[in-house]
Amino acid sequence: MDRNTAPKAAAVEAEASGLESGPIAAERLRSLVERIERLEEERRALAGDIRDVYAEAKGAGFDVKVMRQLITIRRKEPAEVEEQETLLDVYRRALGM
Repeated sequence: MDRNTAPKAAAVEAEASGLESGPIAAERLRSLVERIERLEEERRALAGDIRDVYAEAKGAGFDVKVMRQLITIRRKEPAEVEEQETLLDVYRRALGM
């Protein structure tokens, strides 16, 4: 360990030993870590499913890049979308587009 890591490790160890001391803290920690691991696995599975849907859309002739932009826009509030579109229009006109 380098000079900066050693004090941090000692502080974490001291803090961990003070957490609800004993097996209760260890069981709680293990439970939390396992929940996170399960959720991460679910996230990977969902990401794979999303990739499959985009591949299906591409196979059907849709432009995936445009679809991603649509999804981003749909996540935003209507007022925010309107403001961005207005600014984009102003900038386009300023550039003669």
